[in-house]
Amino acid sequence: MKRALFVAGAHTDVGKTFCACALIRAAHAQGLSVEALKPVVSGFDPDHWADSDPGRLLAALDRPLTAQTLDAISPLRFRAPLSPPMAARLEGVDLRLAALETFCRQGLAGADADLVLVEGAGGVMSPMAEDATCLDLMMALRLPALVVGGSYLGAISHTLTAIETLRSRGLPILAAVISESGDRDAPDFRDTVASVAAFAGDLPVLAAPRGGIQSWPSLVL
Repeated sequence: MKRALFVAGAHTDVGKTFCACALIRAAHAQGLSVEALKPVVSGFDPDHWADSDPGRLLAALDRPLTAQTLDAISPLRFRAPLSPPMAARLEGVDLRLAALETFCRQGLAGADADLVLVEGAGGVMSPMAEDATCLDLMMALRLPALVVGGSYLGAISHTLTAIETLRSRGLPILAAVISESGDRDAPDFRDTVASVAAFAGDLPVLAAPRGGIQSWPSLVL
């Protein structure tokens, strides 16, 4: 493994997987090999999972959607569309940070790839386990982060808060990516990107429009 990144969200459902898939495809276009890990996922329907986060990651990796490939990137899967520990609790599972960290460390150590992506769940401060938020997993792994934010009303605050939270813990941030919201009433996308950039200091702030991602994945790679 030559490089690893943690794809973190400023909020839930802001486009983490969308951006991770864009990175995978951009890396492949440059002739780079890629592995992806999403240690836990909730809201997962085992009968219809092609459009789930791990299903989309596998498609971007150009791998078959099988039980074996699914287990390799996302072993902890729960049905309820809740935070992972809440969803796990409904299925009688006591989800702990140690299980997430062990899976990620083993995946990172065993990856024979130019790039490994670890994707979180929810936002930076969302619970990932009974005893940990996403931030706790990030602190355990200490990988450079790609912070993905949205462009809905309130997204500027969420994104800047996530950035400052990671900075306060001494975690390296590679860039912030603003993913365009599908809400017609959302603030202007370009203005949102510019507003985040105005308060993000020297951190690169990149745009991921819904119409198609262009140059930013290459900048990150």
